[in-house]
Amino acid sequence: MSDPLVVGAVRRLAAAGIDNPRLDARVLWAHSGGDEALFESFVARRAAREPLAYITGHKEFWSLDFEVGPGVLIPRPETETVIEAALAAFPDRVAPLNVLDLGTGTGCLLIAFLNEFVNAHGLGVEKSEEARAFALNNVVRHGLVGRCEVHGGDWADAVGGAYEVILSNPPYIRTSDIPGLQPEVTCYEPVQALDGGLDGLSAYRALAPQIARLLCPGGLALVEVGAGQSDDVAILLAQAGLKTAEVTADLAGIRRVLTAGRR
Repeated sequence: MSDPLVVGAVRRLAAAGIDNPRLDARVLWAHSGGDEALFESFVARRAAREPLAYITGHKEFWSLDFEVGPGVLIPRPETETVIEAALAAFPDRVAPLNVLDLGTGTGCLLIAFLNEFVNAHGLGVEKSEEARAFALNNVVRHGLVGRCEVHGGDWADAVGGAYEVILSNPPYIRTSDIPGLQPEVTCYEPVQALDGGLDGLSAYRALAPQIARLLCPGGLALVEVGAGQSDDVAILLAQAGLKTAEVTADLAGIRRVLTAGRR
């Protein structure tokens, strides 16, 4: 990459408020394959605060590469705490577990889990057709077609059976807080994957009784929550007959994941 092109791109990205403009410029140059015109178009998109992951079409999660793009929530590092909690809750990595992921999005949680538990089989449920397409592509990308299905649906309304493991990272941001988020989020990511209603807890009210219905005896549900929500979500789970056995903090110290089972 020529020095003027580097300097110009970094300056443009810095002026647009990008946190790490030099790193983003390097990533975009690599993604352009050395095509200067393509690189300039990528820089313009990033300067408009389009998420880097949408421009490159990829995002790493749990050291795995996931296809992402407009219409699907970009996997977050804090969501890896769900997998960390699962590894602690299920020490037997060869157990033949049936796994349900509600609101699967890219499929990152379910695919990461199945990657760790080699005899597990999973079902991801996703209401959004756009997001579901990314999940299906990622199942193929990671060679899990025989062990993983992705269905459409509103949470678990159309799901039957019993599962040893239920995963979910539902929307939990208060509606009033969404306009104050970074432009990459408010202007580009799907609002239905973010908006948790007036108090941020709407999805948990819908999920708690469905988790209780589908979780088999001895099974565990692992649910991601927002900052300051763990106690409220534990109460909602308890009202559905579930007992929170563990609360796992993320790397920032936020109580991020509730692990709950049937009473």
